[in-house]
Amino acid sequence: MPPSSVLTTNQEDTMSVPVKIVVVYHSGYGHTVKIAEAVARGAAAIKGTSVELVSAEQAPGRWELLDGADAIIMGAPTYMGSLSAPFKAFMDATSHLQYAEKRWEGKIAAGFTNGASRGGGKQNSLVQLMTFAAQHQMHWVNLGMNYGNNRSYTNEEILNRDSYTLGMAGRADMDKSGDIAPPPSDLRTAEFLGRRVAEVAQELSAGRAALGRPAKRGVSGGADNQDPEGRGVVATGRTQATTRLVNV
Repeated sequence: MPPSSVLTTNQEDTMSVPVKIVVVYHSGYGHTVKIAEAVARGAAAIKGTSVELVSAEQAPGRWELLDGADAIIMGAPTYMGSLSAPFKAFMDATSHLQYAEKRWEGKIAAGFTNGASRGGGKQNSLVQLMTFAAQHQMHWVNLGMNYGNNRSYTNEEILNRDSYTLGMAGRADMDKSGDIAPPPSDLRTAEFLGRRVAEVAQELSAGRAALGRPAKRGVSGGADNQDPEGRGVVATGRTQATTRLVNV
C-alpha cells in the first residue's frame, strides 16, 4: 500500500453513516506502516467509512484533509521510550493553525505504536498521543479490548497479546524485517482498533445529527474566551494595560 491511499468498504450493512478517517503515521524500518495499514483496513471494513493513509512527513502539506476528517488515528514507533522524532515534528507543526484555531476540536482520536520490546516505553508513547489529542480537544478512543496472553491456555496468537488498553501496541523483533513482523496477531489487533474508531465516529456523527448539534470548531485563545461570566478576567482594557505594565 502506498504512503497515502484511500480505502472504502463494500461490506453490506443495513445502515451506515458516512465518516472520513485519516491514519497519520511514521515508520522508521517498515514495521509501523504495516500496523497503520491494518488500522486502515479495519476502519474501511465499516460501511460508509472512507479512510486515507498519510505519512507524518506528508501531513503538513495535507492539512485540509486532516481538518476535514471525522477521526484521526495516529501512530509511530517507540524509540528510546517515546514517540519517534519525525512524528513529534508533525505534532509540533499542528501548533500553528490546528491547535491555535482549535480546528480538530470535537474529532475522534486514537493511537497505536510499535517497538521491539513488550514494554520499552510504549505505554508512554500512547500517553503522549492521548495528551496531544486532549490538547486539541479531541475525543480519545481506547483500544476497547481485554488483556491478551495472560492465561495458561493462551499464546502469542491471541489479540492484544502484550495487554495494552489506551491504544494498540505492536511488537516487532528488531532482527526481523517489515515483511514478517509484526506478527498476524498484532495486525488483527490493529484492525480491531480501526473498526472500533470507525464505529464510534459513526455513532458520534449520528448522535449529533439526531440532537441537532453539528460539529463546530472550538474557541481559540485562552480559557477566558470560554467563560460566559467573565470571572477571573480583568474588566477593562485600561486595567489590562496597567496589569501588563505591572507584570513587566
